[in-house]
Amino acid sequence: MWYAIYALDNAESLQKRLAARPAHLDRLTQLRDAGRLLLAGPFPAIDANDPGPAGFSGSLIVAEFSDLAAAQAWADADPYKDAGVYREVSVRPFRKVLP
Repeated sequence: MWYAIYALDNAESLQKRLAARPAHLDRLTQLRDAGRLLLAGPFPAIDANDPGPAGFSGSLIVAEFSDLAAAQAWADADPYKDAGVYREVSVRPFRKVLP
């Protein structure tokens, strides 16, 4: 089943995000390579593709896991969480309808 991982960043966490980004992307790449990643990306803090020093306000990941507990465990081990980027993370079942 698909699960949506919705995370909100701590204020002033851009430098922490940049430092943890390679490890974060490595985990997402593993999901993608296993055919389990539907989408992933950050929320720019301003209305721009490249928010520059404004940074990001959070992230959305939609990926396939065996159950909610597995999705939560994966989210809990995210390098952004360990680095203090995320202040809040929620994991919910997601049903893809379109496209």
